[in-house]
Amino acid sequence: MRLNPVLESLGTYPFVRLDEAKAAAVARGIELIDFGIGEPREETAPFIRAALADALDPVSTYPKAVGLPALRAAVARWVARRYGADLDPDTQVLPTLGSKEVIFSMAQVVGGEAVGVTTPGYPVAARGALFAGREVVEIPLDPAAGFLPDLDALDPGTLSRLGLLWLNFPNNPTGATVPPAVLERAAALAREHDFVLACDEAYSELWFSGDPPASALQLGDLTNVVVLNTLSKRSSMPGYRSGFVAGDPQLIAALKKYRPNVGVAPQEFVQRASIAAWDDEQHVEAVRARYRRKRDLLWPALQDAGFRDAGGPASFFLWLATPEGEDDEACAVRLLEHGVVCAPGAFFGAGGAGHVRFALVPTPEACEAAAHRLRR
Repeated sequence: MRLNPVLESLGTYPFVRLDEAKAAAVARGIELIDFGIGEPREETAPFIRAALADALDPVSTYPKAVGLPALRAAVARWVARRYGADLDPDTQVLPTLGSKEVIFSMAQVVGGEAVGVTTPGYPVAARGALFAGREVVEIPLDPAAGFLPDLDALDPGTLSRLGLLWLNFPNNPTGATVPPAVLERAAALAREHDFVLACDEAYSELWFSGDPPASALQLGDLTNVVVLNTLSKRSSMPGYRSGFVAGDPQLIAALKKYRPNVGVAPQEFVQRASIAAWDDEQHVEAVRARYRRKRDLLWPALQDAGFRDAGGPASFFLWLATPEGEDDEACAVRLLEHGVVCAPGAFFGAGGAGHVRFALVPTPEACEAAAHRLRR
C-alpha cells in the first residue's frame, strides 16, 4: 500500500529505539533502573483520584472540544495565582489532551512556510511541522549562553517565512530556564513578522534551586503568543492526559475551530479531576521536594563517574556532559550493560551530541541503588 511519504522518511521515534534496547537488555538478564523516558512515576495525589471517581457518570457522553467552563476557570485562577496574569477563561483558555497532541498539530492551524524549533529539543514539534508540510528551521541553543537561543541571529528572510516558533523553558532536555527579556524579544519578533510564538512550559513547576521559572504568560501583551502547560509533571498525572493552551484570543478561536475535527478533548471525568489539581498547590510542593531529593541521591555518584553537569536548574532532568567526551550513544549503551538507563543526547537533535539525559523518575530507593551501580 502507499503510505504518507513523510511517515516513510522518518526514522524510528528515538524512545521506541530505547525501548527496544531495554527489552534486549532484560532478555539478557539485566535488571534495569530506568532514567530514560521522562514519564513521571509518582503517585497521583489521593484527592485527585477521588475527584476523578466522583465525576464518573452512569451515562457517558462525548466531551466538548472547548472543555468545561469550570476547568477553563480553574486554569485562569491558577495563572492568576502563579503569574499574576489575568486571562479570560472563555476566550483565552482551551483544555487539551496533555501537551504532545497540541505541539504536533499546531503547525496545521497556523500559516507560514516554516516552523522554528530549538536544538537540542523535544522532537515532536519538528515532526508535527513535517507532517503539516512545513520546512523545519533548527535554532541552536547555545551552551555558553545557558542554552538560550540567539534570536537576533535569525535573518529577516527566515523570520518572514516562519508561521510558528517553538520555545520550551524550562527546557527538555537541558533543564535551562529563560529570562523574561528573551521571552519579550521573541514576542516582539512574533508580532513584527506575524508568526506565532508557542511556549511549551510543561516543566514550569519543577525546579531544583533559585527562583520559580518565568512564563510568557507574564508578558502582558499576548498578541501572537500562546503558552502550553500540563498536569503530567506538575501533578504526576501523565496517564490523565490533561493540559491547556492559553494566550492570544485569535489563535484560541482558531484552535476551537480546528479541534472538533480531531476529537482530542479530555474526558469530562478527567477534566473534573483536573480542576481539583489546578486548585491545589500543596501536592505540587511535595512533588517538587521529592525530585530534589532524588537529584541529591544520584548526582554525587554521577560526578564520581566522570559526568559533568551541563544543564540548568529546572525540570526533573539532569543534562550531563559525558565522561572525557565519550560518544553519547556509546555511553548510554555502556551504562545499559550495568542496568542504568539514560537517554543519549543525540535523541534531541544535533545540539545534544556529547551529552546524556537522566530523567529523575525512578523512586528515591531506585536512585540510591543506581548510585551504587555507578560507583561500582
